[in-house]
Amino acid sequence: MHPLTIIGTGLAGYTVARELRKLDPHCYLRLITADDGHLYSKPMLSNAFFYNKTPEMLITTPVEQMAEQLQAEILTHTFVTQLEPQWHRFQANEQSLNYSQLVLACGAKPILTPCTGTAMGKILSINSLSDYRLLRTALQTAKQVTIIGSGLIGCEFANDLQAGGFSVTVVSEATYPLNRLVPALVGQLLQQLLQERGVTWLFGKTIKHITQTTSAKYQLVLSDNQVIETDIVISAIGLRPQIELATAAGLTVKEGIVVNRYLQTNVLDIYALGDCAQIEGLVLLYVMPLMNAARALAKTLAGQTTAVTYPAMPIVVKTPACPIVISPPPNTVKGQWHIETQGQDIRGLFYTTTQQLAGFVLTGKIITEKMTWLKQLPPFLSTA
Repeated sequence: MHPLTIIGTGLAGYTVARELRKLDPHCYLRLITADDGHLYSKPMLSNAFFYNKTPEMLITTPVEQMAEQLQAEILTHTFVTQLEPQWHRFQANEQSLNYSQLVLACGAKPILTPCTGTAMGKILSINSLSDYRLLRTALQTAKQVTIIGSGLIGCEFANDLQAGGFSVTVVSEATYPLNRLVPALVGQLLQQLLQERGVTWLFGKTIKHITQTTSAKYQLVLSDNQVIETDIVISAIGLRPQIELATAAGLTVKEGIVVNRYLQTNVLDIYALGDCAQIEGLVLLYVMPLMNAARALAKTLAGQTTAVTYPAMPIVVKTPACPIVISPPPNTVKGQWHIETQGQDIRGLFYTTTQQLAGFVLTGKIITEKMTWLKQLPPFLSTA
């Protein structure tokens, strides 16, 4: 009998495995990972420096313990190079491995900053524990940090590293921080409060060229030909689902690996969830959608076919300089924001054209209202 196999030991892969073990204590379970397989909280990466968290401190459960808890075989530093669905097998580290059912929890990879120059390979993207190790090492001899991108991760790193004592510059082609998630007034408040603490914002610009100078600094030429020097460059312009394996194997792929409400792909016995998956047009790179999908998929794998549902799912932005909670309206919903402000406390409510509440954003002290508004929101993805 071949094992039920999960490719990926991030939060998606491990949560499916844990939930499955609760329902089926005896199934033959194998997990495959390209890294060391330790369980850690990836969202902690963007605010770990200020709290002086070493990479080792971020590990919540070592891989040996995970294998014991899950009663599973975990193959670490194992690179899957090809899926062969017609034979229920895949190639990894130059060997063929069979599966009964396959779960793709491959996650997402950072989008590379498009630029030229001899130092392109020195731009850091922080998307794993090993990336964080590299950052910690680089920060030991640095004073100036330049962050490319003013989305969620870029803003969290800006707050964290500024609070950690670094001179931080953010370069962004947007016109204000968090522009894809919040109305302008909220983004501008975050901009102002971080600026008051010393963060420099360069909006409407991109990196054109990067070279390393003789003093080991990096010289960046921006799209308007402005030149800045810095010790470290961090790219935080977004993530893209890992779809290469699925594409080569003939799975249906759009922005992510396309799955139905049961997390099934178009190929028998192959499922996908988390940052690599696309369900009903949605690719949601956040923790709560992943957790809901993992619980539903575990039931399906255990023989209790269960469709995934998404309740309204708030995002807590880790920027202590400006506390923010967002429950973004779905992209498909038309409507507008209604904003109330009192100093640094902003309440933004998003109403549809039929005056239904579809999202909210809260800042400052009134983030305590989160549950009040959450209860009034419709589910993001209701029962199938």
